[in-house]
Amino acid sequence: MDLFHIQGGRPLSGTVTVSGSKNAALPMLAATLLTAEPCILENVPRLSDISSMIEILEFLGAEVTWLAEETLEVQCKQISSLAPYELVRRMRASICVLGPLVGRLRQAKVSLPGGCVFGQRPIDLHLKGLVKLGCQWHMEGGYMVVDAEKLRGGAVFLGGPQGSTVTGSTNIITAAVMAEGVTRIECAACEPEVVDLCHMLVAMGAHIDGIGSSILTIRGVPSLHGCRHRIIPDRIEAGTWLMAAPLTGGTLTVQGACIEHLGAVLDRLDEAGVTLEVLDAQTIRSKRSPQGLKTIQATTFPYPGFPTDLQAQLTTLLTAAQGISIITERIYHQRFMHVPELQRMGADVRIEGSSAIVHGGRPLCGAPVMSSDLRASVSLVLAALAAQGESFVQRIYHLDRGYAFLDLKLQAMGAQIQRLDASVLKM
Repeated sequence: MDLFHIQGGRPLSGTVTVSGSKNAALPMLAATLLTAEPCILENVPRLSDISSMIEILEFLGAEVTWLAEETLEVQCKQISSLAPYELVRRMRASICVLGPLVGRLRQAKVSLPGGCVFGQRPIDLHLKGLVKLGCQWHMEGGYMVVDAEKLRGGAVFLGGPQGSTVTGSTNIITAAVMAEGVTRIECAACEPEVVDLCHMLVAMGAHIDGIGSSILTIRGVPSLHGCRHRIIPDRIEAGTWLMAAPLTGGTLTVQGACIEHLGAVLDRLDEAGVTLEVLDAQTIRSKRSPQGLKTIQATTFPYPGFPTDLQAQLTTLLTAAQGISIITERIYHQRFMHVPELQRMGADVRIEGSSAIVHGGRPLCGAPVMSSDLRASVSLVLAALAAQGESFVQRIYHLDRGYAFLDLKLQAMGAQIQRLDASVLKM
């Protein structure tokens, strides 16, 4: 098991390129199960989660080939309906195969998934939606067994306690594109990753109206064909870099992003005293304003609101703002597992209900810290980069799930960061 050894206190500077979106790539890889023809995906990030999804596809019968560093060809001529526990348990996004298996095979047997540990994320809305499409299901030894012999279009409402469900939307969409008749999905997720999936499905021959809105109308087709599609940039990675520069006192040019996906992020950063210069539709420069960082209030919401996947990074950034900031988590109320580790580094942050109260302005000190999930992990890396002294960020396999070549990118920006075997802490 590896860790990062970071010597902090060095400003990050230079140019960094954003990788393709993990959260878009995973359901798109699953969607290749809908056709026997080859699909080519470009801008695929080289992540452990991508490797896990490829293993699942290959188990199901897919032929997967890397044509170039970030270009993947998938062909699913003959596929199985069984997605086993040994593979699915590694990440929650593996549930994305459920909809495509239902759509193409009219049956599925998928293990309940694993994933991050910051709270329950039930799949009841996924199953509720499938029932509205004429499916029957039952649990059998930890597996969801779905009978979709009578798959047909229907009216599906996907709203839940925290709003719409992203993975639930992708599952219902991918099941509905080959269902007989018309499906109307209300309260569909509007995240760019869902929109990108819909564009890919249209390129495969699907009929989807209302893309980008919360109401989708899908007219089922008997079959889909292959396609070539370029995955959107990772807006969470882009937001992470936009915070890294002002936190460390440097200047970063973030290229290969999609600026129109970052509206809420740019709004909060601007209010927090980050100087942002949009150079073009894909390039933005970030640095701390001469007046320094300011305290703000921020609340996570489904897109186009401020993303929950950037809440931990924002918490770290605001430790450098003099005064009190309040960050409220409306998506996953237990998503504050980074806070105790930030406290180990000297941050004055406390949790009150679903909010983090950040008393900023106290310098951070290097320390050994433990990663708990993907976004908490990168927030600790940011803290270590800004802190005085050395830090050891442990369990970085979480980071490998969502940030491609993180240490190499940071080294190119001037960071003193090394990937080491965790045994160094025992020496």
